[in-house]
Amino acid sequence: MNSHAQVPTALLLGDVLRLYFASRPYRSLSLPTFIDLDAHDPSRILHVNDTPLLEPGPPGTFDEHGIMPSAAVRVGGLVYLYYSGWSRSTQVPYINTTGLAVSEDGGRRFRRMFDGPVLGRGPHEPYSATSPCILIHEGIWHMWYCSGALWQAEGDAFEPVYHIKHAASVDGMHWRPDAGRFCIPPHHPLEASTRPTIARMGDRWHLWFCHRDSRDFRDGVGAYRLGYAWSTDLTTWCREDWNAGLVPADHGWDSIMVAYPEVVETPGGWVMFYNGNGFGVDGVGWARLAAKA
Repeated sequence: MNSHAQVPTALLLGDVLRLYFASRPYRSLSLPTFIDLDAHDPSRILHVNDTPLLEPGPPGTFDEHGIMPSAAVRVGGLVYLYYSGWSRSTQVPYINTTGLAVSEDGGRRFRRMFDGPVLGRGPHEPYSATSPCILIHEGIWHMWYCSGALWQAEGDAFEPVYHIKHAASVDGMHWRPDAGRFCIPPHHPLEASTRPTIARMGDRWHLWFCHRDSRDFRDGVGAYRLGYAWSTDLTTWCREDWNAGLVPADHGWDSIMVAYPEVVETPGGWVMFYNGNGFGVDGVGWARLAAKA
């Protein structure tokens, strides 16, 4: 773990809160691991797992160049870990798709469920499909995920533009995306939104995510900020970013960027984990909900 603790992904296990994240043993590779926290006091670290949960896939596979966790789900005696697989490309930097790993020991050790992605490029996903959150509601599995919309040329490079879409499943393995429909309308054509996280409070569903510009977003004026939307039916979402509840600090590690939120209900109330400047180079922060949304 030479740098980063990126895309915090929570799994509540009684009095223990297991927090998965992607660290970088070196600059061009992300691999997943976890820490265990006191669920009553998330600032108290109980255990640090010092080995990767998964190694990169073999040459030519969807996750040969990096793995980032995104959603952890308990399914009977198993834990499903959905993750973003990275594969380098030529004209554009990379391709992202969604893989699935399974644990039979409570989420400590994992194996790939499939050699390929469970959600990837296809007729309605020409670019990418990644960074999901998962909800099982009334027998249906729901996934909100980051769908590539285009690669925008910026100088000598291409920058990705992506939005949040929805897919459904009956088993968590075979997914049916909603073709052509974005859940959260972008504020402008070059806005990119990713890493949704969902919670039910009262009579509403609440969805947090992060969004950025496609220009000057690496710790610049276009860097990630939190977004927020609510729904009563999981289908129609009302975007109200001003209610996201957390903005960059006046100074310090999260003064420029707030990214990759993960909201989880703990014994002490609702908590949001998130990354700050540099896409999580300095680690993970957390915030406690002051009042119900």
